[in-house]
Amino acid sequence: MLTSVLISTFSPFPTLALSVPSETSFADLYALLAERYPTLPLHADLILSPTSGPLPEPSTPLSSLLGDVSEEHSLVSLRLGPRIRGGKGGFGSQLRAAGGRMSSQKTSNNDSCRDLSGRRLSTIKEAKKLAEYIETEPLRKKAQQEAQRAKLEALEKKLGMGPDGSIDPLAGKKRRLEDTEYIEQSKDIVENVKSAVSVAMLKKKKKAKKNHSPPAEASSSGAVATTVAAASAAAEKVLETATAMKDQVLESSPVAAAAAAAVGVASA
Repeated sequence: MLTSVLISTFSPFPTLALSVPSETSFADLYALLAERYPTLPLHADLILSPTSGPLPEPSTPLSSLLGDVSEEHSLVSLRLGPRIRGGKGGFGSQLRAAGGRMSSQKTSNNDSCRDLSGRRLSTIKEAKKLAEYIETEPLRKKAQQEAQRAKLEALEKKLGMGPDGSIDPLAGKKRRLEDTEYIEQSKDIVENVKSAVSVAMLKKKKKAKKNHSPPAEASSSGAVATTVAAASAAAEKVLETATAMKDQVLESSPVAAAAAAAVGVASA
């Protein structure tokens, strides 16, 4: 009983057809194929397998694929292809790990998505921003006008322009102080303050020297005491004069303020 074997191959080889006895095993088919089709690369680990079902053993005859068919000529379809070697496994775990990494990198940027009406979310957001910008246009114009008005008022004030449009001729010009009496009083106050500070420092220095030095003769001590007393009296008199003159000078002048501060230091 002969069996027709139809073998589907891969490109560029065509489909092969054989007519062999039904008792031919799968192992013998390789020798027949190599003898009839010498161009087939059977040495490249090719394998014959049925189109469906498990892979049979090499010693399995072709009649086992026919079943209960009792025809004289039967057809068996086989497939010739390269053997697929198995790996070490773990591909599923690698996929799960990659999925976990992808899920951890979630982003909130969904502007390229569309809503139910088909519009992109980025277009909707831009439309909302434009509407808000148009609504706040009056407020922005009002703020700009107020800023310009404040700038103009500051410029008019600097130029000496009044509300009625009049211009002060002395605006923006430097003025010279012509009060000679005030200048003389300021000079006198400064000189008196310097003298008072010098006398006070001399008195303090002599007092410190007296405390740290051994007692001298009575005559010299009396002379020093007399000199110190006279200097103290003169310093007190100068301080009184400076205080009286300080009250007469304009309180708003920087020279008077400096003189008052110096008098306070000398008094202390």
